[in-house]
Amino acid sequence: MRLPTLRHALSDEEIHDRRWWTLGVLVLSLIIIFVGNSSLNVAIPVLSRDLHATTSQLQWVVAVYSLVFAGLLFTAGALGDRYGRKGALQLGLLLYLVAALAATLAGSMWQLIACRAVMGAAAALIMPSTLSILINVFPPDERPRAIAIWASFLGAAGAIGPTVSGWLLVHFWFGSVFFVNVPFILLALVSGWFLIPRSKDPEEARVDPGGAVLSIIGIVALVYGLIEAPEKGWGSSSTLVAFAVAVVVLVAFALWEKRVDEPMLDIRYFRDPAFSTGSGGMILVFLGMYGVMFMLTQYLQLVLGYSAFGAAIRFLPMTPIMLLVAPRTPWLSERIGAHRVVAIGMTLTAIGFVLFAQLEATTSYVFILASILPFSTGLALTMSPMTASIMSAVPARRAGAGSATNDATRELGAALGVAVLGSLAASKFASQLKSVTSHLSRADQRQAQSSIADALAVAHRLPHPTNAVVEHGAKAAFVNGIHLACWLGAALTVTAVGVVLRYLPHTMSGESDVLQPDDGLALALVD
Repeated sequence: MRLPTLRHALSDEEIHDRRWWTLGVLVLSLIIIFVGNSSLNVAIPVLSRDLHATTSQLQWVVAVYSLVFAGLLFTAGALGDRYGRKGALQLGLLLYLVAALAATLAGSMWQLIACRAVMGAAAALIMPSTLSILINVFPPDERPRAIAIWASFLGAAGAIGPTVSGWLLVHFWFGSVFFVNVPFILLALVSGWFLIPRSKDPEEARVDPGGAVLSIIGIVALVYGLIEAPEKGWGSSSTLVAFAVAVVVLVAFALWEKRVDEPMLDIRYFRDPAFSTGSGGMILVFLGMYGVMFMLTQYLQLVLGYSAFGAAIRFLPMTPIMLLVAPRTPWLSERIGAHRVVAIGMTLTAIGFVLFAQLEATTSYVFILASILPFSTGLALTMSPMTASIMSAVPARRAGAGSATNDATRELGAALGVAVLGSLAASKFASQLKSVTSHLSRADQRQAQSSIADALAVAHRLPHPTNAVVEHGAKAAFVNGIHLACWLGAALTVTAVGVVLRYLPHTMSGESDVLQPDDGLALALVD
């Protein structure tokens, strides 16, 4: 039986007339979760001081969000397709609102970790819904432009978050980085109620519980292994067990999805070069973006001596570049082909990697800015066509599954960027620092080789001139670690250029399904 709703569904004409306002609400929802997530990184030192957090608790407050978010993406996307995308989006915003308010008042780290887990679940509902609603609201000829605008704010939000939170932490308490989102969540909820149309899969495919369970276990195990590897080692038992579980369960997931009549994710999509190349390219884009930001944040603060807020400000040039370049990629794709736009973008990203590989312990910010410009321009050129490539291969009625795949590749790429590039840099740092710290006690050697922050802490308590030698050696070793990681990033990106030119379609196309009113989720605001 259909539940009575507060208002009638929007007509097709109203949906079309309001489509750009709808995009505004979707972009706002996207910014909320990305600013909320990226803001936490700057707050880590404050949490350690104000909530007396242990190292383990600090790791979990960061990791739990990614684990829950990545694990629930496919399930949340499928639920949105089945029961209604508007309901999924608004349920996610409500959950995020509750979690943000609770995090604002958190009195212990475990309370904050629980709030972050709820935020991850909420983000899993929000993120796929924004893109799947976009696909179903815009006609095929306007989708590339709409996706480009959506993608530009996705990239910009990651740079805005740390800057906003850095300013808030200077003037207010740690909870302010969560509370700042509350008015924007309320705005997204209210405006979305009036501007976002109801849509769902008109065929009302059955929920795939087996696929849901397998995808959650497999993706959580994979992301957990990537999070643990840099800290505990790639050969540690916990890392190997996590990867083994991930491989076994994800293979079982693929076999299960091929067998069931109504799969949560149709594995046949990966036979389409647009889908598979787009997914692989998106992993590479976010591997580079998050890997570089992870290393540069430490470089700016620990090598060049900027504050957390000062370091965040120096990433801000990425924001206007994303907002200016990404929306113009559909125009470029129409004229020279999407495959060439992506190839140019990846080439610029590779140039950025090569420039970052020239950093030294005394490099000026002018050179860093000159490196950021081609790197972020390349990311902006690549992100939108890759997203459009993935979504063009998926029917509009299954847009939630396609959007979840797109989001999962982003999350996997981000985790790989920190794990692979970060671990490579850390290994180079530790091996080079051995000769510098060989005359220290074993305890000091172990501490110094664990991270540049610990190495500088060891140097700080040593007498002069030993402290200066260790400090200089630590900074030089860290910079050399960045060099190695960036050369690998450049090599991977250049290799991907050839793959893109060979397999990525020249143009993106998609189909449009008729919007179907939905009954909503259990909390889809019914009376």
